[in-house]
Amino acid sequence: MLKILVLMGLITMLGISTNYVYSQEMNLSTFQESAQLIIDNKMQQNSITSITLLSTNIQEIRIPIELEEKIRENNRIEAIVVTNQNNCVLGVVDQSCILINIERDPEDKGINAIQESSRKIGDMFIDEINQALDTDAKFFQVYIHTSDQANQELKTSGAVSGTGTISAVYTMPMEDTYSMYQKISTILLSKEIRNGEGFYNVAKNLSVEDNAKTTFSIIPTDSKILLQLRMSVTNPITIPNEAEKISMNINPLEFFKIKELSRSDYFSTGNYPLNSILQVVILSNEENQISDVKGNIIPTQTIDEVEIPTDITKNGWVFDPREGEQIQGKYIFGDSESINENELKFSLVGNNLDSKNMESEEESTVVVIIIAIISIGAAIFYLKGYKK
Repeated sequence: MLKILVLMGLITMLGISTNYVYSQEMNLSTFQESAQLIIDNKMQQNSITSITLLSTNIQEIRIPIELEEKIRENNRIEAIVVTNQNNCVLGVVDQSCILINIERDPEDKGINAIQESSRKIGDMFIDEINQALDTDAKFFQVYIHTSDQANQELKTSGAVSGTGTISAVYTMPMEDTYSMYQKISTILLSKEIRNGEGFYNVAKNLSVEDNAKTTFSIIPTDSKILLQLRMSVTNPITIPNEAEKISMNINPLEFFKIKELSRSDYFSTGNYPLNSILQVVILSNEENQISDVKGNIIPTQTIDEVEIPTDITKNGWVFDPREGEQIQGKYIFGDSESINENELKFSLVGNNLDSKNMESEEESTVVVIIIAIISIGAAIFYLKGYKK
């Protein structure tokens, strides 16, 4: 629990300045690109492959400054989520959504007061959001989230979901993911980021997949706003036979349908070893452990119960934890501009590949968003730890 809370808390550090510069002349830009693979044998029995582009700088991921200020000034706004994810909340069918997540006012007594108060706040923002994103979402309902399983499984708390989170829900005609991503990335991403290719190109390629969905999130922090553009593809996991249950070989880039992952040229003007991260998360009902890692494993030291790389100039894996029911591995580029599939392969040893579906479709989206934020927080903490 402490480990995740530390990382989540450190996300707010992104807003302090455009770059963090240390004695080794290593920088951490406000723009970050993150690739995630979630292999979920615990709740959904599926894999979620995703690319997240994130910034706290509205010159990199562009929203009107007036909208940013209005969101930060309203202390009840917890998140704004734009998505074409199926059934964004219960009752929405074949529609894209804009969710304006709102903190409950303790003065609101009863369901009618909660709904009225929440819709009033949502209506204050929806016209400006529609104008900024070239959308035409209309009010659908106020939805109170009643499940907190995803947050409990990952030992996180978030503004995106959880018991008691209130969403003012606005819907619009469903748009195919390729068209939506092309439009929204053109509106939001600076020309320099789009021309820098890197993970952005991988996201564009993923957008044509049958199960691809895109999500744009605005999440206020203490001093700035986190802007997150995400492309994700969800596929069922094939149930292995008895012999395969003992050892499962994992090639992360195979899920992205690429053989090499290159960093964005946006970082070519400086030394940004942690602004591009590949993360693999494995959720299961039984104990597993990592073995037979083909690439480098970076030596670490433990700081505040988190494994910190002792040399972030080197490329390689940091697994933390490397065994148990939840395994996380982050691959750091170091001074490398690209990594190939042979550097990333490893095996999962255990007997956990046969489990029940324990999570709703709504919560699956939540898991992806939370994991992305944790990945970015890890990058900040790694650089802080390396300075020590």
